[in-house]
Amino acid sequence: MRVLGIDPGLRNLGWGVIEASGSKVSHVANGVCKSEGQTLGARLLSLHIQLSEVLKSFQPDTAAVEQTFVNKDGAGTLKLGQARGIAMLVPAQAGLEIGEYAPNAIKKTVVGVGHADKTQVAHMVRMQLPGVVLNGPDATDALAIALCHAVHARTQNHLELAVKRATA
Repeated sequence: MRVLGIDPGLRNLGWGVIEASGSKVSHVANGVCKSEGQTLGARLLSLHIQLSEVLKSFQPDTAAVEQTFVNKDGAGTLKLGQARGIAMLVPAQAGLEIGEYAPNAIKKTVVGVGHADKTQVAHMVRMQLPGVVLNGPDATDALAIALCHAVHARTQNHLELAVKRATA
């Protein structure tokens, strides 16, 4: 299973692709889509085009996106939500199922602690993907999101198989 993790951001949208087979995971690629343009519409279009190229290049089987948290800056939260819309739209247009995870759930899955800091997340991403070269904090977060999704998908598959066996 090839997983695309997306860390939404209006200025920098991080992405990371991993390959997961059972409990084994490996790094495929990671990077950052940097929005271009003066207007919000132009910046969103720029992110859409760049993320569409990532999907075209790496052909993921599934995607995962970090959920937006609400902060004190309502306008900032709204803009982040619009970037998150692009992060959801592009994989949906490609027919992919999309997992959504809260920041604390991602950290808990990858690090083991729901309130881990960025340094701890980066360390654990490096541990789980040996030899990875991280292309910045946004790409690191995207790889953590992909790792989280791979773990949850594996757990879901085990559950579905157990239910099938129980009802057979």
